[in-house]
Amino acid sequence: MASSQEFVDFVCEQLRGTGVVSSRKMFGEYAVYLNGKVVALVCDNQFFLKPTEAGRQMLTDAGCLVESPPYSGAKPSFLIDDLEDSDFLCELVLKTYEELPAPKPKKPKSEKLEKSKNSEKSEKSEKSEKSSQEAKKSTTQKKKP
Repeated sequence: MASSQEFVDFVCEQLRGTGVVSSRKMFGEYAVYLNGKVVALVCDNQFFLKPTEAGRQMLTDAGCLVESPPYSGAKPSFLIDDLEDSDFLCELVLKTYEELPAPKPKKPKSEKLEKSKNSEKSEKSEKSEKSSQEAKKSTTQKKKP
């Protein structure tokens, strides 16, 4: 069962005090971003926070640590059932955000396209160089009695 946009909007609204919160639909489910960094997933209308030591400590202290994979084959995340306590949720997500590594910078599309074109040209020139070398070899071999 895919998550509803209403549930994702509710989660984002609960996190409004943390910074710039956004979501992106991925494979029928959603990734939740805080200031451009993925901090959680929403799968089957459940909120899965990326695991960190700070998050583990907060959830353990609150007596609500539950680990579960968001989907089959995924690594376990922290399943957060109580989304009503916005203050606790915001603090938990902020601590998680601080501990997670920064996302790798993406190359601009124009740079990606240029790199792709260059690699295609390189492959073509390598192929033509090989074929000209092979042609020279076969010509040289034919000339020898």
